[in-house]
Amino acid sequence: MEHVAHESHQHHEDHHQMGSTNAMAVSATLHCLTGCAIGEILGLVIGTALGLGNVATIAIAVGLAFLFGYALSTLPLLRAGLGVGAALTVVLAADTLSIATMEVVDNLVMAVIPGAMEAGLVNPVFWLSMMLALTVAFFAAWPVNRYLLARGKGHALTHEFHGATPTGSRRLIPDLATSTLVAAITAFMLGGLLVSTADRVLEEPATGHAQQLR
Repeated sequence: MEHVAHESHQHHEDHHQMGSTNAMAVSATLHCLTGCAIGEILGLVIGTALGLGNVATIAIAVGLAFLFGYALSTLPLLRAGLGVGAALTVVLAADTLSIATMEVVDNLVMAVIPGAMEAGLVNPVFWLSMMLALTVAFFAAWPVNRYLLARGKGHALTHEFHGATPTGSRRLIPDLATSTLVAAITAFMLGGLLVSTADRVLEEPATGHAQQLR
């Protein structure tokens, strides 16, 4: 009976640990996704504004995705008391594989969707494609983060610093919750989709009226 009870207790602990790891992997993946989304959108905005080709635009977007991804992960470590060098060392080890996975998948999806890269910011195709690409990137990076967390790597390296009470001037460093960032980015993308859709709807009657006048 004691053996059975021990096995049952062990099974319960393993199940709890698995659930905790899964939840942490979701949080870590969403955290990386916010930085990637900011960088991707900003990169595509810059590429479109400058009239750059797809390769140059993707290069800018990937570079900015890594920049914002690392920056968002560095802020809580700086608040916790780490120096810039130490914080960057931890973040590079924790986030690089996750961000790289997201960027490969995200840009691959954008590249294979017809017209997505050339659509422009006032085209619903761009925003729908970006939403799809980021969603696929999330599900691609989640198992990567889970694998790393289960082995004490990835975001497990930064987890111990989260929630620390900042002192002195470090209290001025913004504390950006992942849920807040996800909500803000989601609202921004839905806003972009709404504006681009409205622009397309208003443009069609105007085009039709102009053709009738001819």
